[in-house]
Amino acid sequence: MQGKPAIIDALNNLLSYELAAMDQYFIHAQMYEDWGYTKLFERINHEFDDEKGHATKLIQRMLFLEGQPDMVTRTGYQLGTTVPDMLASDLRVEYEVAEQLRITISLCEKERDYVTRDMLLVLLDDTEMDHAHWLEQQLGLIKSLGLENYLQSQL
Repeated sequence: MQGKPAIIDALNNLLSYELAAMDQYFIHAQMYEDWGYTKLFERINHEFDDEKGHATKLIQRMLFLEGQPDMVTRTGYQLGTTVPDMLASDLRVEYEVAEQLRITISLCEKERDYVTRDMLLVLLDDTEMDHAHWLEQQLGLIKSLGLENYLQSQL
């Protein structure tokens, strides 16, 4: 099915954010594991898998629409060097993904591509209600418990 170029371009833009988030989560998970923060490793490794699932859905939809997925571009990729920086960077990219999802959902409605819109609504819910919410909680715990106590809880 031939998709509209504007939709395919918007999906590729989203893909660039999802791939950046996926790569960022992957590296952060490996850093947490190396540092011995088992709980953070397990959760962030799970987030890596979720982002890979999001990227897969975008790729599948683009292929269905006869588009060419851009697997090279990464938008928003920024590694942290400390646990708070890493969590904040992951939260930042989730906020960016959510904003791009809203923009693309609006475009899909304008272009009357309701199947793509419905798929993106699921991704938005996952991004806001799972990924971003959990990261906000962790940064809040660091503020309320202090970094040392938080890190001890992640062993």
